[in-house]
Amino acid sequence: MTRNGVPRNQIRNRIVATPEVQQTLQFTQPQPNVQSNSQQNTTRKNTKSKLPQIISKEAPWISQNSEDVIHLKRGYFRDSPSDTLTNFRDEVCDTLKKFGTATIAHHHEVATAGQSEIVLSYEGLVKIADSFVTGVKTIREVASKRGMVASFNPKPLPNDNGSALHINQSLWKTKNKKDYNAFYDPSEKYAELSQTAHYYIGGLLEHARGLCAITNPTIQSYKRLVSGYEAPTNIAWARMNRSVCVRIPAHHKKRPKNKRIEYRPPDPTSNIYLVETAILLAGLDGIKKKIQPPDPVDVDTYKLSEREMKKLSIKKLPTSLKEAISAFNSDNEFLKPVIDEDFLEMYLDNLIQTTKFS
Repeated sequence: MTRNGVPRNQIRNRIVATPEVQQTLQFTQPQPNVQSNSQQNTTRKNTKSKLPQIISKEAPWISQNSEDVIHLKRGYFRDSPSDTLTNFRDEVCDTLKKFGTATIAHHHEVATAGQSEIVLSYEGLVKIADSFVTGVKTIREVASKRGMVASFNPKPLPNDNGSALHINQSLWKTKNKKDYNAFYDPSEKYAELSQTAHYYIGGLLEHARGLCAITNPTIQSYKRLVSGYEAPTNIAWARMNRSVCVRIPAHHKKRPKNKRIEYRPPDPTSNIYLVETAILLAGLDGIKKKIQPPDPVDVDTYKLSEREMKKLSIKKLPTSLKEAISAFNSDNEFLKPVIDEDFLEMYLDNLIQTTKFS
């Protein structure tokens, strides 16, 4: 069961039964990247601001060692001794392996104070969601055993990058008993993307605002979706661009198995089962309706003026949960072939109740 009471396999079976899936692919391979902050299991008051303060050996407000400290937005792929959590992540990955959950890599992320990323291996729709839930639980348990707290808060530090739940996706089809990546086209010059992939991206961008109610379902979610911290704020796509909703990793050429798209808005407060389902349905709606995305935007969209945004037809993601609820309320038809309408009404009502705490 998902957290909100929808059977996991029922969702998968309904997706598989949709005409778009039967005509286009045999299976989907999502891959969530788990981001979190882990720090010592204590907090103390900041005497100036009267706010709780994160205690981490990496943090510039704690450490007295200027050489090893990780300053704001300077943590990406740092190694030890600055990265104090290498052994912690090793233990998490070793533990996940015992549970049958494969990981591809782990590393320190951009933010200071213990932000890490663990990359799970590609799996089927239900299996990878189960693996993500197992991963979150394992991270919390290993952290607790080591006297730390693992936080999946989307924005624990106001002046540093937040924690995301980036979803990498590829669609596959079988021909002559061989599996082929439906997103890959070596003849496409920009990013080796097939027409199917372009339509899929078109669906994601078309429904991006409404999707936020599922991918970013908390008040805190929108403190992360702000300019300047590698979180998307604008509805656009491009190759290797971290300021847009859909990023196309392009590290390697001529590698069909690696061709994928990365959907960047989601954060770890969301329900992974609903996130995967909603994103997939948005993309499939793009394939069904042949929604051609606008041209890719290969510039830092944070720096674009309103005039430039209008010229490029770039819309903005919601800036609050209330705005996301409004968008979701007017754009959820694409979910109904798989998710029951009464469930969507219940989910929407729960979100509305959440906004009363803002």
